[in-house]
Parts: sequence; C-alpha cells; structure tokens
Amino acid sequence: MYGGDGLARLPPDEHGRGKAAFVPFVLAEEIIEATLLEQKPGFARARADEILAASVHRVKPECLYFGRCGGCAYQHAAYEHQLEIKAAILRENLRRIAKLELPAELIVHPSPPWNYRNRARLQVKTALEFVLGYRRFNSHDLVAVEQCPISSALINRAITVVWKLGRDGAVPDEVQEIEFFANAGDKQLLAELACASGISATTAGQFARQLQDAMPEIIGVAINKAHPSSPNTDSVSIASAGMTALTYSTQHASYRVSAGSFFQVNRHLTDVLVDIVTEGVSGQTAFDLYAGVGLFSTVLATGFAQVSAVEASPTSYADLVHNSAAHVKTVRSTSEQFLKSAAGRVRPDLVVVDPPRGGLQGGVVKLLAALEAPRIAYVSCDPATLSRDLAGLCSAGYRIVQAHMVDLFPQTYHLESVFHLTR
Repeated sequence: MYGGDGLARLPPDEHGRGKAAFVPFVLAEEIIEATLLEQKPGFARARADEILAASVHRVKPECLYFGRCGGCAYQHAAYEHQLEIKAAILRENLRRIAKLELPAELIVHPSPPWNYRNRARLQVKTALEFVLGYRRFNSHDLVAVEQCPISSALINRAITVVWKLGRDGAVPDEVQEIEFFANAGDKQLLAELACASGISATTAGQFARQLQDAMPEIIGVAINKAHPSSPNTDSVSIASAGMTALTYSTQHASYRVSAGSFFQVNRHLTDVLVDIVTEGVSGQTAFDLYAGVGLFSTVLATGFAQVSAVEASPTSYADLVHNSAAHVKTVRSTSEQFLKSAAGRVRPDLVVVDPPRGGLQGGVVKLLAALEAPRIAYVSCDPATLSRDLAGLCSAGYRIVQAHMVDLFPQTYHLESVFHLTR
C-alpha cells in the first residue's frame, strides 16, 4: 500500500472477514511472525518479528539505520521490484479513487537507486549530547545518522563535517534543523539552518562562518527562524554568510535556486522529468501553475509565444523572475486566484500543473476544467490526490493519453508521476 506497509488480514471473527493489518518492512507473499501493536475498529497495526518465508525479491538493506530511520521504506526490496510495487500502487489508487483504468501503457522511468538526493534536511539536538539525524520510523524521536546512502556524496561529507562540529561543542544550542542543497554537479552546497528564536545574530553569524570554514564547498549559509503564520511566507532571517543562492544547471537551462526555494530532489532525473512534460509541445500560450523557480516554464518558453508562470512562495517567485525569459509573464499568486482572474479572458494551448502533495486544492479542478485548455500535463507527487483530481478532470471531458511513473525517490514509498490529458 502507499506508505510502504505490507497488508495482511487477521482471522475472520463474528463480524465476518478479518480486518486489515498493516505491517511495515515486509513484501507480498512472505510468511511472517508478527506482534499486534494497535487495533482500531477497521484495521490493525503490527510489527514483523521474524520472516519465516522470504520473498525472492528481498535483499539486504544497504543502510545501517534502515527500519529505525523513517526516511526509507523499501530498502529490503530489490530495486526492480520497488518499481513494480510503485507502479501497482499508482494503478490501484486510480482504480479505487478515480474509478479509472489506464487506457495507455504506464511508462516507468527508473533512477540510480543510491546517492540520488540533492537535498537533505536533518534534525539537530544538542541537549546532553549532540545528535544529528532523522525522525525515527512512526515517531518524533531522533535517530542519530552519520551517513545517508540515498543522499549525494557531497551531502554525506557535509553530514560528517557537522558531526565533528557538534562533537567539538561548536553547534549552538538553538540550532534545530540543518538542510543541505547540492548543485547538479555535486560540487557546491547551500546550507539552511532553522533555529529557536533565542539565538543572537552574533552567535548565528559566527556559526555560519565556522561552517563555511570547515567545508569550503558550502558557498552559502542562511540561518533563520521559521515564520509561523503562512506556508507561503519566507522564514525570518537571523544571519547569513556567503552566497544566498546557487546555480543549478541542467541540459536545458541554468536556474538560480535560493535557500528556501523548491527544486526537484533527484539529481539524475531532472532532465527526464522536464522532457516528459515539455517535449513535443508548442503553441501560442501556456500556463505553468505552481511554477517554483521555473523548471518547466523556462523550457516551455522555447516552444510557446507566451508563458504565464504562477508561483505563490516569495522566495521561489524571486528566483522565477530571475530565471524567466522576456516573454514569460511571471505572476505571484495562488493558482486558484490566477485561474479566477484568467476565466473568460484566455484559453491556453497547454496547462502544466505541479502541485504539492495536497494536489489541486480549493476550486482549482473546476476552474481548470472551465478553462477548457486542449491539453493538460499533471505532475504529481501523491497518487491519492492525483487520482482525486483526475476523476474531476475526466468527468469534465478530459481523457488520459499518456501516463508516466518517474521514480524520483528510490528506497522510499514516494513516487512521482506525469499524466498528459487532452480535452
């Protein structure tokens, strides 16, 4: 199931068929010995204590922390089987939620399974002893992590550097989170730190410079406290050192990406994703909704006379403006607000949507359908919200003509997909 758990059933009882039991870190058709951990009216959760009969697809996990760290769900499965699992989950979500059977082949795009991530966000604890790591599986507790095999080599070097600084007592107590973002060549890093509000600008600035001195590949450090009021509001800056952005170069374009801006995390499949969305499409007008720093709109601008790129985040929007050609109209707005303003005024030849995990929220599906664009490319990172939205679009007269599963997140249960629809 989506989320990484295996599905078993408890024995039938007086109410009929036994309830579903969700068991992490198991594979289909394995025979296991398990302990029930939780029973709800409609389901149960269990822990696999022993694998009595293993799947032929089971492999030894490569990470020391697998099963404790909450980052990965599938390291116990051979990579080829991970792709089969994800493709099946995508199809099952479409059947169950959207009542759709794919009319076309699902094209699967694999990734190198290790060291693919260009971004890693780690939690920090300094009380009693220094700990750097990720959240424990199904918990808010912290697992100390000194290496991460799905992150790039440069990010792993940065993790080692921070551990040394932490053991030397150099990491301020107020630091709660560190995020590293590597450029396409894995040669430069941006570091972004989230801190408790009690940290002084002097202390923050000193640590920013110390981090750069310890690792020259860190070209910039931003130290912030999180802004609580809105997800589309920038963090409040406390201090910084060096550059505030790096250049991320792909086969198609070079992008300025600032600390805090969204960019795709798989450093191997960025061009593949862009090609799937933009290849072979051209026309007069295109809309790029949830445009980020302009990953798609920058390339769409080579095939369309005018592109409207819409982004709500202040940080990503500033990068979008910087990265956009003259005939790209950049709009700082939510997609819902933009579509309301565009209603009845223009019918684009293509609309690209790349929403966050919540999908096309608010009235975006209805507004998009009312726009009557002949083509839509939907880029999704959540099969459930994708299926919900496709159901609405298909009932409004669209049909799926091409479906792609792009494995941007090997070893995890997350999956990316791209669906091309025509009206």
